[in-house]
Amino acid sequence: MKYNFVLFSVFLFPLSFLKAQSPDSVHQPSLIKFVPVSFSNKFSLNVAPALHIYSGDTVSTETIDAMGRDKNGIKRQAGGNPLTGPFFIEGAKPGDVLKITLLKVSLNRNYAFTSESFVSRSLPDSIARQFKKSRLIKWRLDIENSIGYPDSPVNTYQNLNDFKVPLKPFLGCIGVAPSNKHNEILSFFQGSFGGNLDFSRTVSGTTIYLPVFHDGAFFYIGDGHAVQGDGEIAGNALETSLDVDFTVRLIKSNELQLKNPRVEDSSHIMTTGSGETLDKAIKVATSGLLDWLQKDYHLSLHEATQVMSTTIEYTIAEIADPEVIVVAKINRQFLKSLKKYN
Repeated sequence: MKYNFVLFSVFLFPLSFLKAQSPDSVHQPSLIKFVPVSFSNKFSLNVAPALHIYSGDTVSTETIDAMGRDKNGIKRQAGGNPLTGPFFIEGAKPGDVLKITLLKVSLNRNYAFTSESFVSRSLPDSIARQFKKSRLIKWRLDIENSIGYPDSPVNTYQNLNDFKVPLKPFLGCIGVAPSNKHNEILSFFQGSFGGNLDFSRTVSGTTIYLPVFHDGAFFYIGDGHAVQGDGEIAGNALETSLDVDFTVRLIKSNELQLKNPRVEDSSHIMTTGSGETLDKAIKVATSGLLDWLQKDYHLSLHEATQVMSTTIEYTIAEIADPEVIVVAKINRQFLKSLKKYN
C-alpha cells in the first residue's frame, strides 16, 4: 500500500492545516509522525482534536508516563494517566467501530516506577491496610536484553538482588470519548468506550476494536507499562513512557456494531468486560464473546455452549481501579474447524 509521509507538530503547522481534506474526498493512506505538545487526563469530547486522520492512516507518536513525565524525565502534565490525543477520525459516526492495529509499542527510556503496595481487592484488609502510605520504587529497564529489575539501594530488597522479569511493553489506556452526561470521564476509568483497561495483551501486533459514540470518535492512548502482572495488584504497573505506531481503520455500522471493546492477536480472539464486581465483569466479557461467535460463525446458543464451555479462558486484567476488568478469550486453534461467515 502506498503511503504519503507527513510530519505534524503544532509548533510547525496551525490546527487548520490538520484538516487537509473533506471526509468525502479520495484519501491516500498517510504515515504521520505526530509529536504531542499537550496531554489530557480525560477521555473527552470537550478537548480540541490534536490531529485529524483518516481511515487507513498510520500514526507514529509517543506517550508520557502515568505521573506525567516524558521520555526525558520532563514533567509535561499532571499525573493520573495523561493521554496522547484526541485523534479525530474523519467520517467516524456514532455506531461505527474503530479498528486500531498496534504496529509498534516500544520503550523509549531505561527506567520505570511502580508502587510498593497491594490494592484492597487483592488481599485481606489486614494486609492491604499496611500499605496506605505506599512509596514509589524505581526499576531499571534493560531494553537491549528486554529485562527489568528493581533499581534500589543495597539492602532495601536483600532477597531481590537477582530478581529480573522479562519486559512486555503495552498500553494501559486506549479508548474513545464516552457517551455519558458530560461526554468525558477521567483517564483512570474504563467501560464500553475502552479506557484504562490495563490489559497486558495490548502490545505490538494486537488489534483493538472500539465502539464509536461521537462524530470523529476522539481516540486516545496513554499509560505506558513496561510490564504488569494480571490485575495490577500494586495499583501501578512498571509505569513508563512509550513510542507507539498504530493504524486506524473505520468500520461502518452496517458492517459491525459493538457494545464493548474487542481484542485480537495471532493466537486469540478476546472481549473485555467491566463491572463493579467480578461477577458483573465476567458476564459482560462472556456476552461479548458469545456475540462474536454467533455473528461470525453463526453458532446457535446451544452450539455456543459446547464451544465456549470447553475452550474459554479468562484473564482478570484489572482490579486496582473502580471497576474490575475481565477478558474472555478463545484460542484460534479451536475455531479452525468452524466456518467463518465474514
